[in-house]
Amino acid sequence: MKIWLRLSVTLFLALLCSSIVAAQVNGAVERDIARSVRASVRHSVHIHDNDSDSEMPVREEETIQKTFAMTAGNVPRVLEVDNVFGSIDVVGIPGDQAQLVVKKTLRAETKEKIEQAKKDVTLDINQQGNSVTLYVNGPFRCQCQGCVNFDRDTGYVVKMDFELQVPTNTSVKLKTVNEGHVKVQNVTGEYTVRNVNGGIEMLNVGGSGHVRTVNGGVKVTFRENPHANSEYASLNGDVELYFARNLSADFRFKTFNGGVYSDYLLAALPQQAVKEERRNGKLILRADRYTGGRVGNGGPEIRVENFNGDIRVLERHD
Repeated sequence: MKIWLRLSVTLFLALLCSSIVAAQVNGAVERDIARSVRASVRHSVHIHDNDSDSEMPVREEETIQKTFAMTAGNVPRVLEVDNVFGSIDVVGIPGDQAQLVVKKTLRAETKEKIEQAKKDVTLDINQQGNSVTLYVNGPFRCQCQGCVNFDRDTGYVVKMDFELQVPTNTSVKLKTVNEGHVKVQNVTGEYTVRNVNGGIEMLNVGGSGHVRTVNGGVKVTFRENPHANSEYASLNGDVELYFARNLSADFRFKTFNGGVYSDYLLAALPQQAVKEERRNGKLILRADRYTGGRVGNGGPEIRVENFNGDIRVLERHD
């Protein structure tokens, strides 16, 4: 018989947290949350809304196609896509080849700006053995690692929508920023998936990894439950995880403005000890801001967090 367990974060914390040094701990938690919010603001991407059809009436489209051999053997298969504008769709298929189709859309204020965009924005393709890297390069890239900057008014936008078919047991590292989603299906390798302004959906996946977006939801359905520590997070959006049968894991939840809902009975995990730190001669107490719960006999640690939205831990029944 299915048991539906509905937990509010406040109630769950009340059941698990100790009352010792409550005032000091709560103060530390509030300061930590405030710092987290400020950090999120500092790292958010500033995007100009200047790419509407009326402001950029000149438009061109191009399709890029390529095939990569990813042979079977002891060398892991890895696909990395670092996009800026556009979606990424990856589907796992049988075989030893990866198929790439990119729909490239250029929008600009003038024909001259279109020609400039063709020179400025490139898709850099690199393959070393079974590792394939696809990197969208352009004037929006900063010098620092993984940084983008949209403050420069180029008079054009180049959007690349990726569609890829890869061998099922391929590890993926996927990243996009604006005007797109990320979707992964039928892949069993390890994964790191990032988005900023868009959702992330992973269907019928195995492996373990890290999934995070800022503005959008996260939905993952597992064909094989994570076998190593994993993380799933959104700043503004729900996080929904659908696990395969016989789940055993240790969960750590954190949400500021939302609830935690579970199909599973959660056994309380021991609360982590308050950490003491001295700074400028003052004693600072830091409390663990995650709520713990064990499913089954426990196992890999699965962290699930958001700021505005609900967390749902569900069992697949299909």
